[in-house]
Amino acid sequence: MPRPSLRTLWLAALLGLLALGRAWSQVAEPEARDLRERVMSVEVSVQDLYGRREQRTIPVTVYLPPGDGPFPLLVFNHGRATSPEARAQTRRFRFEQQARYFVGKGLAVMVPTRVGYGSAMQDDFDPEYSGGCNAPQVGAMSLAASDQVLAVVQAARSLPEVDTSRWWVAGQSVGGLTSVATVMRRPEGLQGGINFAGGTGGDPKVRPGRPCAVPQIASQWRRALPGQPPMVWLYWENDLYWGAEYPRQWYRAFTEGGAQAEFVQLSPVGEDGHLGFARDMDRWTAVVDRFLGRWGLTSPALPPLPLPSGFAAVEEADKVPISAAQRNKPYATFLASPKPRAFAIGTSGSVGYASGDWAVGRALGFCQARSGLPCRLYAVDDQVVWHPPCATSASVVAPSTPCAP
Repeated sequence: MPRPSLRTLWLAALLGLLALGRAWSQVAEPEARDLRERVMSVEVSVQDLYGRREQRTIPVTVYLPPGDGPFPLLVFNHGRATSPEARAQTRRFRFEQQARYFVGKGLAVMVPTRVGYGSAMQDDFDPEYSGGCNAPQVGAMSLAASDQVLAVVQAARSLPEVDTSRWWVAGQSVGGLTSVATVMRRPEGLQGGINFAGGTGGDPKVRPGRPCAVPQIASQWRRALPGQPPMVWLYWENDLYWGAEYPRQWYRAFTEGGAQAEFVQLSPVGEDGHLGFARDMDRWTAVVDRFLGRWGLTSPALPPLPLPSGFAAVEEADKVPISAAQRNKPYATFLASPKPRAFAIGTSGSVGYASGDWAVGRALGFCQARSGLPCRLYAVDDQVVWHPPCATSASVVAPSTPCAP
């Protein structure tokens, strides 16, 4: 009996993963109701390295600010895992916590799951395969990825809440490379681009800090020209995919012809700075605040931090206006968490807490996401900042404790 080929085995494994994906699709996916999250399907036409062109349907996660709009648009692009199995695992990309920041700036956010990933991974068609490490063809994968960005923008023109006459593109890792490629095409309405640790060809386990596409990326990005929309590039010194110096080389190649970009390299975060987009929001949001401020997008992504209220001491769990079960579990966990930390309470009885990076934003997000109703901060670090809701009877609230309308 002949032995099956490696390709046959790979396809069998992929079909198994796709079957698992169909089973996952029967389970309700998370939804951030306060961001009006929904999923729309977008038709795309993409071509791979070998000239094979396919029409496919991809899922796009949509987030909207409150109100009718229309809101200017941000298209955010995900990265690329190093194996087909890993690329099949995520049904659709969401980036909920990071999307909260951009929605807070007044932007509609659309996150496509590109062909070859998650539920858009239907067979062995992989338009972002670049041909291997010896001579990767960065141009072909860049074109395939940016084609899908432009298809999403075209589809967004049918949404009354979205204003595609003003839009931005952003992305992390290969998504950052996608953002650079999109900017270089100068599509109509594009105002600027954000590159979070963009590149391709990295492997933090096999070749930490030594990607295999360094000259190819430089050659591709050297084609940038004056008159392209401006960009900001954010990298981290301890990026295990690219290292500290190669991103600087890519930046010099991109700007030597007159293209506009600001390069920001942040100091190390965690064990791998390549994950800084997810783990270093406290720092990168300040950079992006300045960048988006050029276009008047100056709304704070977080509400002003309240002053201590004197309502209670942070350790007085019995005074927290939540259920006993919530005091025993989430609030106790909050008290045991290191600073920075935050705890939020919602009008529907929901709670949310977070510790570490972007603690206030994450706590409010966890609290509001599933109920869709507003939440307010109860405590930040060691201070209670809670003001009880105003009551009809003045005797309900102590005179020394102002109430919140």
